[in-house]
Amino acid sequence: MDPTNRGPEEYGNDRSGDDGAPRRPSRDPLTPDFGHQTPPQQPRTVQLTSGDFLLTVNPVDGSEIEPCRPGERPAAPVRRTTAQRADRERAAAPPVPPGPPSPQMPLLERRDERERLLRLLARGRSVCLTGPAGSGRTALLDAVAADCADLAPDGVVRLSGHKRTAGELLYGLFEAVYSAPLQRPDREGLLALVHGIGAVVVVDDLELGGAALQELLDATPECAFLLATTPDVGAPTADANLETVVLTGLGRSASIELMEHVVERALTEEEANWAGDLWFESEGLPLRFVQAGALLRQRDGLRTGQEASDGYDDDPADAPPFGRGEPAGSLPLPSLGEGAAPAALLASRLSEAARETLRFAVALGGEVPHQAHLPALVGDTHADAALGELAVSGLLSPTGPRYRLAAGVLAQLEVSGYGESADAHARSAAQHYSWWAGHPSVTPERAVAEADALLASMTRLVPAEAPGQASVAVLLARSAAPAFAAGMQWGVWEKALRAGQEAARIAGEVAEEAYFHHELGVLALCTGHLDRARAELEASIGMRGALADKPGAVAGRRALALVADRSGEPVPSTPAGEEGPARRHDESAPPSGGVPAAKPLFPRLTDTSGTLITRQDPPRTGASSGRTGVLLGARRNLVAVGAGALLAAVLGTVVTLGATSGSEDPEGQNVTTEQSADEGDGGNGYSADEPADGPAAGEGTAGGGSSSPGPSGTATPSTSATPSPGATDPSTSPGTGETSSGSPSDRPTQGSPSPTKKPTKTPTTSPSESETPSESPSDPETPTPTPSESETTTDPSMSDSASGPADTVTASTTQDGPGSPTTA
Repeated sequence: MDPTNRGPEEYGNDRSGDDGAPRRPSRDPLTPDFGHQTPPQQPRTVQLTSGDFLLTVNPVDGSEIEPCRPGERPAAPVRRTTAQRADRERAAAPPVPPGPPSPQMPLLERRDERERLLRLLARGRSVCLTGPAGSGRTALLDAVAADCADLAPDGVVRLSGHKRTAGELLYGLFEAVYSAPLQRPDREGLLALVHGIGAVVVVDDLELGGAALQELLDATPECAFLLATTPDVGAPTADANLETVVLTGLGRSASIELMEHVVERALTEEEANWAGDLWFESEGLPLRFVQAGALLRQRDGLRTGQEASDGYDDDPADAPPFGRGEPAGSLPLPSLGEGAAPAALLASRLSEAARETLRFAVALGGEVPHQAHLPALVGDTHADAALGELAVSGLLSPTGPRYRLAAGVLAQLEVSGYGESADAHARSAAQHYSWWAGHPSVTPERAVAEADALLASMTRLVPAEAPGQASVAVLLARSAAPAFAAGMQWGVWEKALRAGQEAARIAGEVAEEAYFHHELGVLALCTGHLDRARAELEASIGMRGALADKPGAVAGRRALALVADRSGEPVPSTPAGEEGPARRHDESAPPSGGVPAAKPLFPRLTDTSGTLITRQDPPRTGASSGRTGVLLGARRNLVAVGAGALLAAVLGTVVTLGATSGSEDPEGQNVTTEQSADEGDGGNGYSADEPADGPAAGEGTAGGGSSSPGPSGTATPSTSATPSPGATDPSTSPGTGETSSGSPSDRPTQGSPSPTKKPTKTPTTSPSESETPSESPSDPETPTPTPSESETTTDPSMSDSASGPADTVTASTTQDGPGSPTTA
């Protein structure tokens, strides 16, 4: 059947479906469909609030933290109803092991302690129940918690104190009473919220004492605590308002009665005597009699299996499991030593899957994996039933939402050789948990519930005695840490980060070590430890900078800038080429070379000596030349206009001064000067393509005049009077040492550092009275014409003539149109 078009597909016919649309051809199942590949799994990112911070858990580059915006702060936490608290408590209970149910154990000889605890809690007093491991503290807590269900307005809250600090217990109390999805208050907010909680808080396996316990009690004045501890835990402070109840073992008769409940039959006289000796050896601890009863149950099963195996003499493999490997004949009772430490004997009579589960539990420091992980770890599809076998045998005890080995079982199994392959089993568990914790389908709540097993596997591998163990621990910490952060369990998150950082240092994985340093810095910032956050973030930034990890370094600098802002210190500088900590990608940055200084629109054209000068800028390339191109284009026209007007005035002044100083009769000198500037030039109004020499002989107009093209392309007439007999053309008198050249090469051009020659022309009346003007070296690239007596040098854009007294001095400058001679 085609999943898109329903209908039969016989012999690969490509027929249309019911709707008339063409059917997709069937694909070869062995050929991958490159056009319809499954998209890769995206990394799991979770956004939550921690105090007034917005934390984005990013498993790739590291978590990002920023202040919460005013309009995006989450709503205030609300109290859970009674039904919601009951549902949450059922979900937090350890799962029921598969297989036949375990027999319910009665609460024997605990009536006095139960009533006393109830009275104290009803008066609002906190009680510490102290007893050795295996004395039945958990069973007594369950019974008292059921009696106190209606005492407090917020009901009864069950917490596990196994490897938990006072802060973690306070957050656990907050989560049990309040509903605040993806919200974790800061220390001040937490204390304000738990201060008004009124509940009976039952904490089992508490490991706190002294000042830490006093901190827990002071933070919750409206709560009554029922704490279960062992004698080796530190005592509370002297001023703690805490009652202490000591739990002892059971009596002889109660111990025998408990064993009969486990065996589910009456004990024989031989078994009763054996139980009496055990009571004297174990001081009446209930756990020992539960395990001794399990030994008797196995003995009964072995007897039944031995009798049933009589019909399988030909094929012993078909015999029931209880009859395999056991000696023939009657089975004796266990010895007194085996009854006091029965873990090894009990384990030897379990299935192979159960024994393999015990090896994993020993490798994980007593933590038993969840039953859902046992098939993958053990390699047996029915390995989840092993948890039921262990529970019936009395080798497990509930701890929070999970199971762990009962008191004393871990040491007994290690002596029996179950810890010989602990490193290999811990490595297998770490590899499995690495895949599981990083899978997108695993919720943070499930990862947090399995946190103790994950941390135990990392702890076993961190010393890295065998090659490759540290890398496996790094992979597990890398996968589990984001899940713990998303589950808002800072305690297990920090433990995973510490173990991963140490493993990465041992394995030499600098990139992963930088990630763990970054996460530790973000965690310290969330908890308000600014000095620690600064040290961790600086270490991460340094490592990522050495690795050229720009995204990671940017995330670290943003967090470091937030640390500096909270501590009141200046924001650290950003290296060149990297994005600043507080600058986002959408913000514009100044150019790398800085903002260019503003330049005057009109450069300085003349110096103090009257020489025309220009400003030469260095060549511009790239974006800088593109930005200044428009300004330069508009500036050229304005410079050309100003340069032309100023040059005309300078020339006129110089000519006049020369005429008056070199002639006895100033009024007898008449000079006509006309100049035109081409506006189409790209420089200061002069064309670089003009010829170096004037027009050749014969090019001038009749009467000695010349026509120079104006700016608009029309000819501009230029008049030249016939020199008087007393006047001598400077160009035809080489003996005087005076040379006149009106070629364009003598004019300054755009980009030249200095003009080649001052455009000065002084007509004289006689060679003896002429003055030689100061000259500058001519341009080597411009040829200098050699005038002859038969040639007259004529400038195409400027014509100067010396005439007699009857002529009139006329100066005309054309810019926008063709100039016309002016006659006075």
